[in-house]
Amino acid sequence: MAVIAGIIFHFIGGFASGSFYMPFKKVKGWQWESYWLAGGLFSWLIVPPVAAWLTLPGFAEFITQASWRTLAATYVFGLLWGIGGLTYGLGIRYLGMSLGNSVMLGCCSVFGALVPAIYYNIVPTTGKTSLSDMLGSNWGQVVLTGMLVCLAGICICGKAGMMKEKELPEEEKKKTVAEFNVIKGLIVGVISGILSSCFVYGIEAGKSMAEMAVTRGLDPLYQNNVTYVVLLWGGLTTNLVWCVLLNLRNRSYRDYTNKQTPLAANYFFSALAGTTWFLQFFFYGMGESKLGNGASSWILHMAFIILIANMWGLVLKEWKGVSSRAKATIIAGNLTILLSVLIVGYGNSLK
Repeated sequence: MAVIAGIIFHFIGGFASGSFYMPFKKVKGWQWESYWLAGGLFSWLIVPPVAAWLTLPGFAEFITQASWRTLAATYVFGLLWGIGGLTYGLGIRYLGMSLGNSVMLGCCSVFGALVPAIYYNIVPTTGKTSLSDMLGSNWGQVVLTGMLVCLAGICICGKAGMMKEKELPEEEKKKTVAEFNVIKGLIVGVISGILSSCFVYGIEAGKSMAEMAVTRGLDPLYQNNVTYVVLLWGGLTTNLVWCVLLNLRNRSYRDYTNKQTPLAANYFFSALAGTTWFLQFFFYGMGESKLGNGASSWILHMAFIILIANMWGLVLKEWKGVSSRAKATIIAGNLTILLSVLIVGYGNSLK
């Protein structure tokens, strides 16, 4: 039952992540940096402590009692993740939902799932699963197989995106992705994917705060919520600096009070997008607490995000006008990713 619950939580988190950009599409008349910062204040500053307060009473005490090394490491990984999140938005601008998420989340999946396991192979830690542990056990081998299948599905989705890029005329590309640029998008996407995986490192770095909450008798299902508060301060710092610089350079700071735009609606949809983005981590933490294996949790999270993002790509007609072969390829990629979810879930059930 724990495995099933973990998969369900990861699905909900993946749905939130794959859908968070949709409310931003309702923002009218604002520059990218304006609505990204408005939404981000909810993602990184407002909602995390509210969620921690609701689920982990007294969470501030766990932060103040943590060592400075724990806080610093968690914060720095948050800074790096913030850069990844910042460039994620740019990747979507240049590549669209389908291809952009396939590239960025593919890189994120590999680094987020395998690097912690390799680290614990070099620095053995009680209660942590190393790569050798996975390679030397039946359940671990099944999970790793599922990860490989997931990566194959991501590659297939990426192939479909490249087929689409070749087939669509320039005017049609601009209709679905206004700033489509495959070279710029791929560069930004790879950087974003690698840095975005720092989020899972931040969770590991701040694990002592989560464990403190559990030892105080609080529900372990929500233990990661206290870590998120510090981790997302790092994301806030990175994005705040960059967006304010862009606001000043482009004079887009006027967006926040521009009565020629639907201010109330813009703030509402930005807040909705930011809150939705945080919910992916809220449910990711719940799923990870059930599965108890970082590699499995991360690959499931990424798989569901890609599935949902590709679904939205189809709904938004990003694949309109492409050949049936390209459409069949993206569907095959999604089915392959779905198969990987089943394999990883089965592997965890053997643990």
